[in-house]
Amino acid sequence: MTKIKTRFAPSPTGYLHIGGLRTALYSYAFAKSKGGDFLLRIEDTDRSRFVPGATEKIYETLKMFGLNWDQGPLVGGPSGPYVQSERTKEGIYRKYAQKLVDENHAYYCFCPQQSKEEIRQEHEGKKISMRDEECRNLSREEVEERIKKGEKPAIRLRVPAKEKISFKDFVLGKEISWDSENIDEVMLLKSDGFPTYHLAVVVDDHLMGITHIIRGRDWLPSTPVHLFLFKYLDFELPEIGHLTDILDPGGGKLSKRKGTVSVEEFLKEGYLPEALLNFIMLLGWAPKDNREIFSLKEFVENFEKGDLQISNPVFNRTKLDWFNGYYIRQLKVDELNSKFETLNPKFKKQSPEKQIKITKLIQDRIVNLSDLDSLAGFFFEKPKVDACLFKDLPYNEHLAGVVKALGDIENWSNEEIQKSLSKLIEKNNWKTGDFYMSFRIALTGSRFTPPVTESAEILGKEETLKRLRSLL
Repeated sequence: MTKIKTRFAPSPTGYLHIGGLRTALYSYAFAKSKGGDFLLRIEDTDRSRFVPGATEKIYETLKMFGLNWDQGPLVGGPSGPYVQSERTKEGIYRKYAQKLVDENHAYYCFCPQQSKEEIRQEHEGKKISMRDEECRNLSREEVEERIKKGEKPAIRLRVPAKEKISFKDFVLGKEISWDSENIDEVMLLKSDGFPTYHLAVVVDDHLMGITHIIRGRDWLPSTPVHLFLFKYLDFELPEIGHLTDILDPGGGKLSKRKGTVSVEEFLKEGYLPEALLNFIMLLGWAPKDNREIFSLKEFVENFEKGDLQISNPVFNRTKLDWFNGYYIRQLKVDELNSKFETLNPKFKKQSPEKQIKITKLIQDRIVNLSDLDSLAGFFFEKPKVDACLFKDLPYNEHLAGVVKALGDIENWSNEEIQKSLSKLIEKNNWKTGDFYMSFRIALTGSRFTPPVTESAEILGKEETLKRLRSLL
């Protein structure tokens, strides 16, 4: 039985998109759930879009999420991860492009190299005419003569007339077909010797022994070109499946102009890798029992028991926040404390003892690591108190009483603070809610904070009284 092999093949053109991480995750889980291999290939032959450092960032990101790729020998090249620009130097793609020309499935094209707009349109799946009758019908002698004169041709696919080509999408569960009249004669090898995406992806999927291709639905328009190439190069066709589009809550596909879309941006915003991964698991895959919490190992074990969806999921940020809050509460206190130290310079300046106290206090309340400042920033520096927050509260009366009551405490602790304030409220017959709101605003500058008496304990007697007196 053939061993299952999937691949993730990103282009190093910037940060990894959240949809790309999902493709990697599903490809990994599909292979591992069947005892197969998950391979990584860097598709960097489009040098005009290459971003220095992006390849290394892809490696780092995948490892952070536990999506470790398998390595194995690649015919004519080094072991993985596989980098297409390195293989281009070995002439692998040119060899197959030449084979297509020799068998009349491709032709030399002396037209100017693709423009950035042409490349962009091709990537977006927009139909553009690429048939050039002059180059298409050049004789061998005419081609040789132009090459002798120093012209460097590219190589384009020759699409047959009046032919239908189709495949069964194993994710969508249906047959999809195209008429050849609607298929562009795309460039396969550029005049500089670099292959385009279309040629390189087919050659490498074959040489890497890929059995199942899982990719985003935006690549569906390029599939008929690849079907012709697999056919003309006598390669066995892998199973191909296209995942759903991830939709923005406001409508349309998730895109950068509508907000955060890259994995790195989400991590910088304070989302935990395990929370982000768990959330993405359910953007296109559904377990039979409606379970929501999965580790990567559990996801792999349950992958075949669930179903890949065919309806487009919506990126629900509220649900992502729920996952993040859940995973924050699963962390050990020192682990969460360490993350706060890394994220927030002001937190790092606090004493280790104070750091741990703050972390314990907010762990059950914080949703995102980046919320540390808004939730607990008053611990790091005295807040500016807006008098409007005290609207309809007899705060001067409240605070005068608090200063006297807390000033008499010798053993400064949450328990003693609560006892003292309870007696004060009872003695003056104050409304408990109003009293504590005055105290909270004066101490923290906000109406929404962690428990105020525990906060006072952490701030200490001197700082607490100093803040209260400054408002009287």
